[in-house]
Amino acid sequence: MNAHDLLWGMTPAHAPADAPAWVLAALAAGHPVVVRRANASPGEVAVGVRGRLREQRFAAVMPMAAVQRRVVPEDLRGVISPRDLPALQALAQLRPVLAGESWGVTGSAGFELASGVEALHAKSDLDLILRTPERLDRSDAEDLLAILDTAVCAVDLQLQTPFGAVALREWAGGSRRVLLKNASGAQLVLDPWQAVA
Repeated sequence: MNAHDLLWGMTPAHAPADAPAWVLAALAAGHPVVVRRANASPGEVAVGVRGRLREQRFAAVMPMAAVQRRVVPEDLRGVISPRDLPALQALAQLRPVLAGESWGVTGSAGFELASGVEALHAKSDLDLILRTPERLDRSDAEDLLAILDTAVCAVDLQLQTPFGAVALREWAGGSRRVLLKNASGAQLVLDPWQAVA
């Protein structure tokens, strides 16, 4: 399981006792949960439950044995939604640009495309992930960012390196160090493609 994968099968019975009512309602409705970057005990996976409101995010763990279905961000690249919103227009606009790359849709757009549950609104960003097992040159990152910035809404693309994820916007920027996120947390690094001692 990787961060941003969507999992079905978690029920209210798997939620902790202190879970808010909206968490239980989302799970009872059969909504998927999203794998998050955190360590979990063997046999469990760290997940987040999404509510209807932006501030409704709840960190939990799900037993691996409960997983009934898994959708990865790459599975959502070609999914077409009947809704006409800027994030979905941006996705249509960027599909040909990213063709051939190992990329996928995450965030609200990914959740909606995978589940059919409306999570996007007119001001939603488009969240994408690009798998980059090999180092992406900073000049190439700048070129890619320039293309993404022509989209009809803000696009937040994460570069997934073998050691964690870094924001494309940050890697394309001028900072010497960038924030690398992985299951252990976040740290400033010079090169997200190098193991940090």
